[in-house]
Amino acid sequence: MSRRLTRMRRMAAAGTVMILGGALLAGCSADGRETIRFTFSKREAIAFMTELVAKYNSSQDDVRVVIDTSGVDVVSASFVRGNPPDIMLANYNMEVSRFVERCALSDLSDTDAASEIKDEYQPLLDQYGVCAGRTSALPYSVMAASVIYNKQIFDENGVEVPKTWDELLAACETLKAAGVTPFEATLKDDWTVGQGWFDYTVGGSIDVLQFFDDLKAEGADVGPESETSFSKDFAEPMAKMQQLLDGNTNEDAPSRGYNDGNLAFAQGKAAMYLQGPWAFSEIAKTAPDLELGTFPLPMTDSEDDLAVRVNLDLAAMIPEGSRHKEAARDFLEYLYQPENIEEYNASQLGFTPTESAPAPDDPRIEGMIPFVDEGRIYQGPSVLVPKTIPVFNYAQAMALGADPASVLATMDADWARVAFRAPVLKSETKESAK
Repeated sequence: MSRRLTRMRRMAAAGTVMILGGALLAGCSADGRETIRFTFSKREAIAFMTELVAKYNSSQDDVRVVIDTSGVDVVSASFVRGNPPDIMLANYNMEVSRFVERCALSDLSDTDAASEIKDEYQPLLDQYGVCAGRTSALPYSVMAASVIYNKQIFDENGVEVPKTWDELLAACETLKAAGVTPFEATLKDDWTVGQGWFDYTVGGSIDVLQFFDDLKAEGADVGPESETSFSKDFAEPMAKMQQLLDGNTNEDAPSRGYNDGNLAFAQGKAAMYLQGPWAFSEIAKTAPDLELGTFPLPMTDSEDDLAVRVNLDLAAMIPEGSRHKEAARDFLEYLYQPENIEEYNASQLGFTPTESAPAPDDPRIEGMIPFVDEGRIYQGPSVLVPKTIPVFNYAQAMALGADPASVLATMDADWARVAFRAPVLKSETKESAK
């Protein structure tokens, strides 16, 4: 093939891309339908969502949805450039809070989908910020996480699911006496410590929602003398975390990563594992018939304190800067049709946050259903700390034996610095003037 022909073909291809790009920017597809850009952030479910988008596109002749899976960094940059996506289905976290607090997301309160959302999830949304008078996001998928346990090992050793701290310690002693490692720990990967050991011990000990509300009120004054602080409120949970790790986990825990832990647990090398439901599919690759269950980690001597860790795995948002809000709202209503939202959550072992949705029917997560239904839930404290504070590193250091008092004091200082540098939003200025 000649260089000239090759160059001509490249120019023709580039021209085609420019035409398609121009059509998308203009908001219309080749068949005249209004085109909207839909960003989706959960990589494990791209195949499912791509198929659902295709079904929507073939169900009507007015709107064409183009799915974008380029990731959160690209989405954030698009807001800065003034070209945000038309609709987002993304993990609801600190990254999103910037858009919420600056009222960069449109109000969804008058949608049919909003009328179906359970009330108990609104406080979890509000933890990441509020735009007064708006419903900026709607939860789509809630992931609940707690202790995964091997039912066969429990049954063979006469161990009941513990419901108090003392019962948990007694269960560990019974298992060790039988030569069974109570917990499989993967301390090499800091995120597994953060979302598991750190979050479960704190969430089972204190009111996480109230703690962070109080901490935000302290602002830059967080420290040894403040009424609320990491040093004061997390001291006991971290001491108990270290107590559980000491002698109740695999000896090679410091060098074990997530994949190692999944394999070891699948091989029956431990009775319990502090991981979320995402680990089930990995465990099943080695032991597809292993009978597993879940229960909240008990951290006090009262069963009333039992709760499970949840995170808003996906929430739907329509940016204020979208030029196709009505078309985006039509697709949003389609996403929330019962058969679509319920099928999605069943495929991901998630909880559907709508009033009419049935509870999950997978036996591996049925132990968490009563707690989710009763609203006995908390968001992991690790996800409520700004990314500029390396909370996973701090959690890992304490899990490996670092002095909690020193680490927690550092977290106090970090929080105070972040609070001091945080910009005052216009909405906050107006509130203070009232």
